[in-house]
Amino acid sequence: MPKTKTHKGIAKKIKVRPGGSTRIGKPGSNHKTGKKPTSFNRSMRKGSSLSSGDAKRYKRELRG
Repeated sequence: MPKTKTHKGIAKKIKVRPGGSTRIGKPGSNHKTGKKPTSFNRSMRKGSSLSSGDAKRYKRELRG
């Protein structure tokens, strides 16, 4: 039976914390930030955590 592969697209986007919760960046923070409000750019730095259903699905893809 072949080895299962890690889903590289998801692996680049999310981080699994030591406790098991997952962290993902917020959309809209990569480019064209000069015209966006400073408060928006600051809030985008924090990132967000995934819902339990999404986290379970993504962790399954990362097991690889």
